[in-house]
Formats: sequence, structure tokens, C-alpha cells
Amino acid sequence: MPEAYLVGAGQSDFGSFPDESYRSLFRTAYENAIDSVPNGLDPDLIDEAVIGTLGVGGRQLGLSGPAVTEHLGLHGIPCTRVENACAAGGYAVRQAAMAVKSGLADVVLAGGVEIMTDVSGDSVRFWLGVSGETEWERLSGTTFAGVYAQMARAHMDQYDTTTEQLSRVAVKNHSNGADNPHAQLGFECSLEDAENAPTVASPLNLYHCCPTSDGAACALIVSEDVVEQFTDEPIRIAGVGAASDSVGLFQRETYTSIPASQQAGADAYAMAGIEPTAVDFAEVHDCFEIAELLAYEDLGFCEPGDGGAMIDRGETARDGTLPVNTSGGLKSKGHPIGATGTGQVVEVFKQLTGAAGDRQLESPTYGLTHNVGGSGGAAVVHIFERERSTAGDRR
Repeated sequence: MPEAYLVGAGQSDFGSFPDESYRSLFRTAYENAIDSVPNGLDPDLIDEAVIGTLGVGGRQLGLSGPAVTEHLGLHGIPCTRVENACAAGGYAVRQAAMAVKSGLADVVLAGGVEIMTDVSGDSVRFWLGVSGETEWERLSGTTFAGVYAQMARAHMDQYDTTTEQLSRVAVKNHSNGADNPHAQLGFECSLEDAENAPTVASPLNLYHCCPTSDGAACALIVSEDVVEQFTDEPIRIAGVGAASDSVGLFQRETYTSIPASQQAGADAYAMAGIEPTAVDFAEVHDCFEIAELLAYEDLGFCEPGDGGAMIDRGETARDGTLPVNTSGGLKSKGHPIGATGTGQVVEVFKQLTGAAGDRQLESPTYGLTHNVGGSGGAAVVHIFERERSTAGDRR
């Protein structure tokens, strides 16, 4: 199968921007992605676009893909909108890679965008809720935070996980986000701050939950036939894995893992031909901080139940053996639903090209992104490899 490569990625700031539209935010991300391509990229070379968005607030639910690509002047190219809840952006990257690997396109724009802060809190909760099972979860009054609170409580009961361990995830991610100029909550917090925050859905408090955000992110995926036009240090999409599961948490056999993440991760590792120990850093889906601990376990970074111990040991800190969410994660960087998965790819691109500034890691080779839809109804994992380097087992 032909190879696919990441040659550029960029994003807008994530946050609350009452003077911006989804078109203007997407343009910013797109222009930053184009500017990031080492040897430059003529937009006329783009063959196709895939746009991830949920459409919070009901804006432009139909033809939302062409609505942004026309604003960029990308007339005539095929454009597909992807909706897979919070995993929409990650699936957009997957579809772009598939278009390249199939031979149908040489240059594909994968992007995501969401506006979430211009509607009321009740409306935001409604739109978040549609990512869960509608009849038995959403209409019975269960919130998105409530679903993840059930997962957290089950994990605590089975493995003695503590709220302090959840808070340590928040402290780590805020520390990383403080060095990310695009982060919505770009400030540090203490463990005391995180432990004493108001309860949202017990055992989760405010610091265990990501914010709602406006923002956009884009990635440029190209074929092996043209990659040398754009960069001398290619980043190969070494592995791709995706899986679906029951949308409702109550329909699954376990509350203490996300089976779709496990399957997506296993498939991505198999395609890349590596083990989890080869991964140098990861961007994982921490919509609630229990989700990051689950990701450690589901992606094979530790044994089931050891996620809390992993954060206690500092292994996933920026100076640890496996840095996780150097961007700040959803918790600090922000979570504009459709843009989150592509935003993770932006961080991987920056780390693998040495452009991450104050949060730059030392010579990473393999970076992983993990994007989850809802409470686990969908998941997608990508493994990116900086070529002309030797992968190492860092643990």
C-alpha cells in the first residue's frame, strides 16, 4: 500500500472568540498549516478536503465542508464532512490518509472546526449530550460529565484510583498548556487548586473537566510520489487504527476501559510494526481526566489499573519516560469538538519537526494521537514516524 506523509499542520488559538466565525477560524488554521510546510505548498495542488465538525448550535449542518473550503478559494475539489462526535477531527485525518493511500489523491487537506461558546450553557450541554446514547442516556438526563463520572467511580472501586491522581493529570496538562500560546487555559494550577475545585459530577470536579472551546486545526497529507517536493524530513503516517463500539456506556461490558481505543491502538501498532514501548510521546483524549488514565491502559502504556500509579510516578510528565499531552491536552489547550483530533496532529507535527518551542522534547521519532468520540462509541489512533531516525524503547 502506498505511504502517506504529514508535511504541514496548523491551528487557530483555542478559546472563546465572539468576533470570529467558523470560516475565519478555519482560514487561520489553514494558513498556518500552509505556512508550516518546509518547502512550501501551492494551494492549487490540493486535490481533496475532509472536514470534521459536529455543528454545535445547529449552524450549517448541511454542506459544512464546502462552506469552509469555498471561503479558502478551494473551488472544485471534492470535500467531505466527517461527524464522529469528539473524534470527528481524527477521523478526518484518517480519511485523508486513506484518500492518499488509495491513489485517488496526492495532496489532501484534513481539518476540523467548531464554535461552542456563542450558545447558552444549557445548549452546549445539549449538543455535548447528543454524542451519547440519545434515548436512555440523553433523554433520561444523564450529562456527558455524568457518564465519565460513572467511569471514574468504577475505576476507583476496582483499582483504588484516587481523585488526587485525576488532579495530578490536570496539574501536568496545565503545566504543559502554560507553554502553548494556542491554549485556551494556558495557566498553571497547583494540586491544591485541582483538588479543591467545585464538584461537577462526583467524583469529577471542575479541574477534572475540559472547557468548551472555539477553534480550528488543519493537517496536510501527501503521497509518497510528491512528498519530496514539500519536505526533506518526511513524517510518515506509520500506523492508523479505528474502531466503533456501543454508543451508550450502559451497553458495554466494562466501565473501566474503552474497548474501541484498545482495538484502534492495536491496529495502529500492527500497521506501524511497533510495540507501545516504541512511542516517544502521545496526545490522548482527556475530555475528563479519568479519560487520560484510561488511555494509558487502553493504549498499552501500562497494565489495566496502573494508570493512577503511572501519573504518580511522573512517567507522563514532559520530562518523564513517556510525555503525554505536551500541548496541554483537551484540559488546558481546549476542546473545540471537530478540531480536537486535528489539533492533536498539530502538536505531533511540531514535536517531530522541532518546532514546539518551550515544550519541545528531545529528538522524538514516534508520536501517537488518540481521539475518542463520545464516551467511547468511536476511537481513532494514528502513529507518526519521523523518518531517517532510529526508533528507541524509552522505557
